[in-house]
Amino acid sequence: MYEIWLVMNILWEIALAVWPLLLVGGVLWLLLMALALRRQRPDWRGGFRLALLAFGGVAVLAVLGVPPATQSSLAEMGYWVDWANLLAIAAGFGAIAAAFVWPLAAWGRARPSA
Repeated sequence: MYEIWLVMNILWEIALAVWPLLLVGGVLWLLLMALALRRQRPDWRGGFRLALLAFGGVAVLAVLGVPPATQSSLAEMGYWVDWANLLAIAAGFGAIAAAFVWPLAAWGRARPSA
């Protein structure tokens, strides 16, 4: 249980350090959602498929790219917590990518009105 609180505290401290970037990203995401919703009949289902592809692609790239970016390697990952953290970080990067791709893809794939 201690590890969970420790991770949450670390995430909070990181968020406090980069809150302007998080604010800009949130506003940009809201604008993208508003654009997609203003479009007549956006194709959310088709956009979701593309968002899932973006999630998977970015997550795989993050699994391969985060260890070298932190001056480490996959070979040094010996403890299950290391793998859990790496997969969580990769899922976070993938979720961010999917969150931005989904409204763009739904907006670009709008269905014609019947």
